[in-house]
Amino acid sequence: MVNPRYPFRLNIGFIIHQEVGYSHEFEFQFEKVKLGDDLELRNFAGAAQVGRTPQGLLVTGSHAGETTLECVRCLKEFDQALAWKMTEMYAFTEKSVSESGLIVPEDAQIDLQPLLREYALLEIPINPICKPDCKGLCPVCGQDLNVRDCGHRPEEGESPFSILKKLR
Repeated sequence: MVNPRYPFRLNIGFIIHQEVGYSHEFEFQFEKVKLGDDLELRNFAGAAQVGRTPQGLLVTGSHAGETTLECVRCLKEFDQALAWKMTEMYAFTEKSVSESGLIVPEDAQIDLQPLLREYALLEIPINPICKPDCKGLCPVCGQDLNVRDCGHRPEEGESPFSILKKLR
């Protein structure tokens, strides 16, 4: 049974005591889920495969969902699909810790929420654009140029590169 407050907390105690090579899959499917205070995903689906290795537990998975972003050109909100794969190692001892620094907790419960959040944030574009041909806003009056053309045109000397025309 999934705890609604911690939907990505997994009890992996039974995997620790298995033989090397054993693996178990945990599936996730949520209509809406929050990954931290600043990221909400809709239609979230994914699976995490936890496998026993000599050094620790290898967690791999594929996940997908969608979130709402604001276009940097026209400032309208739009839905953005996100999909990612992850691979992380939870070490049994300090000696086996990888660069991620993850260690199997003493209570044998790992929470994938921070990892899922990091991987999801990496999938969000730095400059989200609602559509490739978005025209943005008029710099003079602020009119959304996707809706209608306001008629304002940049003057010849306004561009910071206009000085280069003289070099031709």
